[in-house]
Amino acid sequence: MENYSATGKSAIGLDANLAAALGYIISILGLINFIIDKENRFVRFHGIQSILYSVGIGAVFTVVWIVLIILGIVMSAISDVLGALMWLINGLLFFAFFLAMFGGLIYAAYKAYQGQIFKLPIVGNIAEKIVK
Repeated sequence: MENYSATGKSAIGLDANLAAALGYIISILGLINFIIDKENRFVRFHGIQSILYSVGIGAVFTVVWIVLIILGIVMSAISDVLGALMWLINGLLFFAFFLAMFGGLIYAAYKAYQGQIFKLPIVGNIAEKIVK
């Protein structure tokens, strides 16, 4: 990925690596970085990748949540013990999913702050195509 420089300033006046890292932590800043910054491909890449990651994770989370809620209702109708077990599993899965999502954001922000291009699975390639 040539011509991705983490040096210089972003369009919002922050150092490029700091603007890119903050775009992961504050999603709206990632969108602002992508829309406003026309010069720095490093900032634009990380901005759009953060948005794609957040939207993708949100969509996956919603679908999984709906399926698990339906399973919880079905299991509760079959047996109180199965229902209680399913709700416990749901809680643990939500917690694990949240940790994984948050960990991915923090890791990508860290890599951006270090001035590195780090492509997250699936959305990284899409972000790269959008920025080119």
